[in-house]
Amino acid sequence: MQAALGLSRAIDRLTELVGRGVSWLVLAAVLVSAGNAVIRKTFDLSSNAWLELQWYLYGAVFMLAASYALQKGDHVRIDVLYAGLSRRKQHWIDLFGHLVFLAPFTLLMTWYLVPYFLFTFRSGEISANAGGLPIWPGKLMLLLGFILLTLQTVSEIVKKIAVMRGQLPDPAAHAHTGEQHAE
Repeated sequence: MQAALGLSRAIDRLTELVGRGVSWLVLAAVLVSAGNAVIRKTFDLSSNAWLELQWYLYGAVFMLAASYALQKGDHVRIDVLYAGLSRRKQHWIDLFGHLVFLAPFTLLMTWYLVPYFLFTFRSGEISANAGGLPIWPGKLMLLLGFILLTLQTVSEIVKKIAVMRGQLPDPAAHAHTGEQHAE
């Protein structure tokens, strides 16, 4: 289990590094968007490349920050029933969801995105819009996002098992009101 926890820590460091780095892409996207608007209104000039660059930046933020959101527990969760359960039951639900739903989905998406990206990269496919950008960077962000999400899913599974076995403290125990439900 120590080797798995070491791998989990390495994945968490990578996710943290990417998540914090990606936050700067939000600023870049805002600057590109504002610059495009100012140039369009001031000089009556516009380019599809600027619009597509905005989309690429926003897409990169969304895809590359998904693993960071999972790591921080900021992903969407339906707490109506979950919050009233004991931490033990919550752990089992999380582990089940990661193993049965999230891991297979991220693995499948990664599997399908590799040839999807490679075809576009090798063919040099370009946007159909006049003055558009190459398409492969957007598809690369999809692939990298799912690779990172797959790795973070592995890390979350390892940590969840370690918490359930008492080998790691429960980092979210104080945040849940389900503690009064003894099992």
